[in-house]
Amino acid sequence: MEPIEWEDFLKVELRVGRILHSEVLPGVRKPAYLLHIDFGDDIGTKKSIAQITALYRTDDLIGKDVVAVVNFPKKQIGHVMSECLVTGFHDEQGGVALCVPDRPVLLGTKLL
Repeated sequence: MEPIEWEDFLKVELRVGRILHSEVLPGVRKPAYLLHIDFGDDIGTKKSIAQITALYRTDDLIGKDVVAVVNFPKKQIGHVMSECLVTGFHDEQGGVALCVPDRPVLLGTKLL
């Protein structure tokens, strides 16, 4: 594991957002969903491509709070521009379990 400086960690904007819309993303190499995530008034709504199809259905994601990096550069994935990176952990079978707050917090709240 490579150590980083505290100042490097502070540059990463990990924020809480709520999934407003989820749909299957067609035409990509690995199965993925296109998520529309609300990060509150200051940040607004951003799109993310998430390879979480093994553990979640699109309908199960609506209204779910997630933690995402909102200050990475945009990335073209298939025909969609991903604007943030939803965080998660791989399980033993390779599925991705979302990183979520365990209590309600305001949308846009930064991870400390």
